Amino acid sequence: MALTFELTAVERASRSVVGAAAPAKINRFLHVTGRRADGYHLLESVFQLIDLTDRIDVRVRDDDQVLRPQPIAGVPAEQDLTVRAARLLQQATGCRLGAEIGLTKVIPMGGGLGGGSSNAATVLIVLNALWDLGLPAEELARLGLKLGADVPFFLFGRSAVARGVGEDLEPITLPEGWCVLLAPPVAVPTASVFSAPELTRNTPPLTISGFQDGRPGSFEAWNSLLAQDLHNDLQPVVQRRFPQVALAIGQLAQAARNAGLSPEQVRMSGSGACVFLPVADPALAQRVASDAVLREVGTIHVCQLLSRHPLGSRQVG
Repeated sequence: MALTFELTAVERASRSVVGAAAPAKINRFLHVTGRRADGYHLLESVFQLIDLTDRIDVRVRDDDQVLRPQPIAGVPAEQDLTVRAARLLQQATGCRLGAEIGLTKVIPMGGGLGGGSSNAATVLIVLNALWDLGLPAEELARLGLKLGADVPFFLFGRSAVARGVGEDLEPITLPEGWCVLLAPPVAVPTASVFSAPELTRNTPPLTISGFQDGRPGSFEAWNSLLAQDLHNDLQPVVQRRFPQVALAIGQLAQAARNAGLSPEQVRMSGSGACVFLPVADPALAQRVASDAVLREVGTIHVCQLLSRHPLGSRQVG
């Protein structure tokens, strides 16, 4: 199952600017189960989309230039995954068209939320349609993996159990809910976390019968399942090396206690720095957020947990 992107006849005729959302993700847990001979780590995780989104605006050019006219602090255009995604798609297909790509950032960079990977996936989806390439979902996913391990998930477009380096995806149905997301004022470099000598790399693979597509069960039941013996193997490394992340985890955990929620549910997403607390009720999420923001340890977002990508109305399979 993967996303497609339908264009109206007017859009196809005029090659007008097309705007699309690129959502963030959280890792409900993240285990490092091994390491391949090529150095890539084997992972096991549950990915879930949230409604914190960047915006991608794409205009087709008649030449082969791929441009990002607006600068983004700290991200040169040549390193931007949106530009790299467009150029990779050109190279793979021989397409002689180009694109101007506008990127409006909302997702924190270096936060473990997959913002760059999501941006890349959205560009692949939109340009596959705008350039009339017609690549199948499997080919887009193959290209996406060259850009980053999380890109195939965003092309998959729904909650998933991820294994391998992140490309082996199995659909999973999670209950609706919210999360309080705390972004401390630090960007964590993923490569340095995975190269840390103290990182646990031998967590046993899971055998959990509930990890399959089907009825989601209650929010509380899933949270209980996801909290039992499930964790983020990267979190201890990041906490030791980035005190801002350790402080954010402690403060969000205290806000959870004050609201009568389990602090064990507070977890770091990906390689950090963002931490989150799943909450069933939006009013309770706002209460936790109001408490956490007073502690002045980062930026607070109250996000809805999504079962599908914002382009999900165009999802097939």
